[in-house]
Amino acid sequence: MTRPHLLHVFSTFAIGGPQMRFVALANHFGAAYRHTLIAMDGNTACRARLAPGLDVALPDNPLRKGETLANLGRIMATLRALRPDLLVTSNWGTIEWAMANALARIPHLHMEDGFGPEERARQIPRRVWLRRLFLRRATVMLPSQTLLRIATAQWRLPARHLRYVPNGIDLARFAPGPRGIPPWGDGGGPVGGPVVGTVAALRAEKNLSRLLAAFAAVPPPARLVIVGDGPERAALAAQAAALGLAARVHFTGAIDDTAPVYRFFDVFALSSDTEQMPLSVLEAMASGLSVAATDVGDVRAMLSPANAAFVVEPSETALAGAITRLLADPAARAAIGAANRARAEQVFDQRAMFRAYADLFGGAAAMARGGVEEE
Repeated sequence: MTRPHLLHVFSTFAIGGPQMRFVALANHFGAAYRHTLIAMDGNTACRARLAPGLDVALPDNPLRKGETLANLGRIMATLRALRPDLLVTSNWGTIEWAMANALARIPHLHMEDGFGPEERARQIPRRVWLRRLFLRRATVMLPSQTLLRIATAQWRLPARHLRYVPNGIDLARFAPGPRGIPPWGDGGGPVGGPVVGTVAALRAEKNLSRLLAAFAAVPPPARLVIVGDGPERAALAAQAAALGLAARVHFTGAIDDTAPVYRFFDVFALSSDTEQMPLSVLEAMASGLSVAATDVGDVRAMLSPANAAFVVEPSETALAGAITRLLADPAARAAIGAANRARAEQVFDQRAMFRAYADLFGGAAAMARGGVEEE
């Protein structure tokens, strides 16, 4: 039997939430599918997380920036050449593929995980209209209730084509446990006090500048560990020095296996301007941590009710208060962490996510064999 061929298109295949979800899915399904993956910016750093032996081809991006009409022709040619059973697009940056597919009519699954900083306050009307027009025949996967409401009320997509599939977490890998040896090595790591930690790409929408400003109001001996890398790193390090935090803040850079990192945190902090269903919060929950977070996307609904008081407005003052209160009450944060772990077990086990995607991938591939559904 011929294995279904899935063509995945990402704006980038740098390490991030949607990319790591693809890695988890591809590794889980193994030889069940053939994959072709196109990273539109050419960054395929996340490919290193794929299991050896998977059938994943990574051709160059055929498109050229700023040539929308010509790109539509290039996409059509690519779809004809690759002949996938399913086109899988990811977020706004791949909308040209949805536009071209209006003519190619390949069965189409679109993943919408959230928005960049330019849409944190309001939807851009042109993008709303293009989504409304070119995603109508696609199956649209949404990992958050916030996005499901937007897709229904603003994009006005047919409800029968929308699929709410929460992200899942490997509960065995991310779990409370002994600290062991710090994954970031010996130099500059936190010692002698409680650790506030975050795991994030160092990009503008994560607003780690807010976290640093908030942490400046958190009294010693608390330390802050920032795990991740990205274009904001130099500016953030300079800000930490200007705030007099150089001795209390440690930037680890990127760490391949983040599961042991969470065991060194006493409180997890999220300072983002825009999120929907961040994997880092799921990882913190599964690791038995309490969370101080800005009130964005589905974060409040993800966490246990016991954690709700520490999900605050997106300001450095409010975030500093949430962190300080958690650090001051070890018994409360332990109880909240246990409640978060229990909620992760009840709602966010990755096995449920795998079952949902088996239906999404399998159903769309079956549609390819049986004909495309008409409006």
